[in-house]
Amino acid sequence: MLQAVNIRKRYGSLEVLKGIDLTIEKSEIVSIVGSSGAGKSTLLHILGTLDTPDTGEVLFDGESVSTLKRSELAKFRNRHIGFVFQFHNLLPEFTALENVCLPAYLAGRSEKETRVRARELLGMLNLERRADHKPSEMSGGEQQRVSVARALINSPEIIFADEPSGNLDSKNAAELHQIFFLLRKELGQTFVIVTHNDQLAAMADRTITMRDGHILE
Repeated sequence: MLQAVNIRKRYGSLEVLKGIDLTIEKSEIVSIVGSSGAGKSTLLHILGTLDTPDTGEVLFDGESVSTLKRSELAKFRNRHIGFVFQFHNLLPEFTALENVCLPAYLAGRSEKETRVRARELLGMLNLERRADHKPSEMSGGEQQRVSVARALINSPEIIFADEPSGNLDSKNAAELHQIFFLLRKELGQTFVIVTHNDQLAAMADRTITMRDGHILE
């Protein structure tokens, strides 16, 4: 479903990615691990079209997205990709339900259908009673689950997660990890997860280790 071909990226004199080739299959859960500075987050951002490679290309279902214009990329991201970051990035003035709905509104979807779908996702993540609460009224684990629901609202083909449990205690981290596998079972969801959490990495279908801008065999 997703293919990266000879991805290279440099920031000034520092070459961060040095010819990355990678394939992700549909409904696969893949973890990316490695020490700080190995290039994990840079690779994730390029795969998720948040950044562009200096050379190489990224293909979704065989179609290159590397040549899309900025406005086209934004539409592509909104429709096909979901993101979960270490910090939930919820808008504090909106409720959980409103935060989940935002990407769908940006995609031009109807308010009625979007709110119904958002409530379904919050229910799936055991957040029915938190739908009308603002982020400040929820725990860290609940806020991160809201961000997962937000990532799912447009039924993306793939979700990229960058240290999704890095800001959670062990109990909430374990619950979040289980949610990823539940979503794969229920929705056939595909995940690519950058993590320092050994437990999550071990649970994945495949673990990719990076070092100095390379993927280790």
